[in-house]
Amino acid sequence: MGLIAIYCVNLCQILEYMDYLSTIRTPIDTELRDFIALFNESLTHEDGLLGQALEHVRAKGGKRMRPILILLLAKSFGKVTPVAQYAAVGLELLHTASLVHDDVVDESGERRGQASVNASYNNKVAVLVGDYILSTALLSIARTNDCDIVCDLAELGRTLSNGEILQLTNIANTNFSEEVYFEVIKKKTAALFESCAVIGAKAGGADKQAVEDARAFGINVGVIFQIRDDIFDYFPSAEIGKPTGNDMAEGKLTLPVLYALNVTGDAQMAALARKVKARNVTAEEIAQLVEFTINNGGIEYAERKMSECKALTDGFINQYIAQPQLQEALKAYVNFIIDRKN
Repeated sequence: MGLIAIYCVNLCQILEYMDYLSTIRTPIDTELRDFIALFNESLTHEDGLLGQALEHVRAKGGKRMRPILILLLAKSFGKVTPVAQYAAVGLELLHTASLVHDDVVDESGERRGQASVNASYNNKVAVLVGDYILSTALLSIARTNDCDIVCDLAELGRTLSNGEILQLTNIANTNFSEEVYFEVIKKKTAALFESCAVIGAKAGGADKQAVEDARAFGINVGVIFQIRDDIFDYFPSAEIGKPTGNDMAEGKLTLPVLYALNVTGDAQMAALARKVKARNVTAEEIAQLVEFTINNGGIEYAERKMSECKALTDGFINQYIAQPQLQEALKAYVNFIIDRKN
């Protein structure tokens, strides 16, 4: 492919990305600006080292997909109140703290395309910065003055920790279980989106059945998000905030390779997969497993699973979201997660 063709492809991807974000953010533009101001204020400190570390975290804020979901659902069921805003800030801070701690546990040197806190400073500083962010999250959550939402977010913290421990335990498990894979992601990535959907619906005044249906919607969105994230690991890209093959280097076997291993029963590849879990695999062996996964339908299988979840999210949106602009925004939100390039 020539340079002009590559440029055109990249330009089309950028325009598509901007179109998605515009559709998603337009119904909550003012509310999202208020959220960002509140969030940045929460991650500001005057002390030298702590202030520097928080600025480092703040510099790569991500796409704000989780708070956006809270705001969209709150507005879909009613309006965005201070309760929704404080809950959104609290949840995003809780998520941010979990990422800082997660990088220490996984010994990751990169996060969102820049050096992780533990790589920029050290593990001790990273743990303490994560603790500070977690405490700040608790302050924001308390300001909702809503006991139900406080309990939801407290339970989320417990679930995320449980998911992290389950993932560590699963590394020692020599079986290649899809069931365990989904159990882990439902207690990590999907748990965050589940909480966003539940809190957004509650803050907007949804009834009990709608809240429970929003819960299922959030879980499906989270599963889609994690599967897409896992697929990235099988292809080289400078845009992704972690190196290709990073999951396997950290001892993790994700859905595409689990499918390929189970559908083929290949003993040689299974032996390499066990080396991944033991964390004594070489870069060349990881490359073999990646190629094996791609050649045996692992990516296509993962994409089918995403499509199944998307059909369920469409059902929720069609049933509950009456306002056309918000319905379009939520569908664009799910499509963006599926089509995103990083």
